[in-house]
Amino acid sequence: MGDPRLTIARRELQVLRSEKTIVLALLIQLFIAAFSSFLVVGLVSLYDPGSVEGYTVDAAVTGDARDELLAVARETEGLDAREFSSAAAATDAFHRGRADVVLDATTRDGRLAVTVTAPDSNVRTTVVVVTVRDLLQTLERVERRQRADSLTATPLDLPPPATTSPYFGFTYTVLIPLLLFLPVFISGSIAVDSVTEEFERGTLELLRVAPVSMVDIVDGKVWAAAALAPGQAALWVALLELNGTHVANAAPLLALVGGLALFVVALGTTVALFAPDRRSAQFLYSVGILVGFGGAALVPFNPVNVVARLAIGSAGTTALVAVGGYVALAAAAYVGLRRLVPRATLP
Repeated sequence: MGDPRLTIARRELQVLRSEKTIVLALLIQLFIAAFSSFLVVGLVSLYDPGSVEGYTVDAAVTGDARDELLAVARETEGLDAREFSSAAAATDAFHRGRADVVLDATTRDGRLAVTVTAPDSNVRTTVVVVTVRDLLQTLERVERRQRADSLTATPLDLPPPATTSPYFGFTYTVLIPLLLFLPVFISGSIAVDSVTEEFERGTLELLRVAPVSMVDIVDGKVWAAAALAPGQAALWVALLELNGTHVANAAPLLALVGGLALFVVALGTTVALFAPDRRSAQFLYSVGILVGFGGAALVPFNPVNVVARLAIGSAGTTALVAVGGYVALAAAAYVGLRRLVPRATLP
C-alpha cells in the first residue's frame, strides 16, 4: 500500500477540476503569460502613460516667460508647442480643440511659474498630464542650472534623467512578480477551502476512519496545494521565454515560489483548522496575507525585490541568501503546523 498522504494529495488535485473559480484564475494567468509580449504594450500604457508612442500633445504656450518654456518644449518628445500672444487666444484654441493643453508661463518675484490648463475627464488627459510633467521637470532642471551661479552655496548635482525603457521596468517589477505570486496566494486559498469544506460536509469523519492520522490528512492537503504554485510558475516562465522575455535564475525563482507557497498554505491551513467556518477562515487568511505581504514590502530584500533581481540576472549573494531564508521560514511554518494539528478542535 502506498503512502496515504500521496493518495490524499492526488484526490485534492482531482477535486480542483470542478472548482470553476480556481480554473478560471489559472486560465487568466495562462493567457497573460502566453500573450505577454502583446499585453505588455497595453499594460505599460496604464503603468506609464508617457511611454505611449505615436501620440503628440498640442500645447498652447503663452505668458511673458513663454520663450524659456518654448525652448524646452521644442526639445520634449511627444509635445508640439505653439506660441500665443495672449492667454485669451490660447484658451480659445483649447476650447476649440486646436490645443490639448494651455501653458501660461509668467515671472513672479524672480520665479518662473507655469499655470497648466488640461482637459477634464478625457481619455487623453492622463497622457497630457504625464507629458506636461516631463516638460516641467526638464524646465526645472534647466532653470536650476542657469541660476546656479547666483546662489551663495554650491548646489548638489541633479541626478541624471532616467533612460530605462518602461517596458523593461514593467516586465521585471510588475508582470513577472504578478505571475509568480498569484499562484502562491491561490494555493493558500485552495488550502483554506479544502479544509473547511471537509468540516462543513462532514467528510472529515470518513477520512479519519481510514488508517491515517489527522497529520497525514493535513500533509496530503498541504502537499497538493503547495505543489500547484511552483508548477504554475515553471509554466509561466517557459511561456515568457517563448514570448521573448528572458527570465534568469529560473531555479532560485522556483525555489522561492515553492517556499512562499508552502508558507502561505501552512498559514491558510492553520487558520482553517482553528476557524472551520469557510467565510471566517477566508477572511482571516486574506487579512493575514495582506498584512504579511505589506509588512514584507518594508524589508530591503522583500519577495518582489528578490524576484525582480533574480529575473533580471543582477542577483548577488544577498538575494540568494534571502531565497534560502524564505525557504527556511516556510519549513519552520510547516513544522509548526504539523505540531498544531493535534491541538485543533476537531469534530
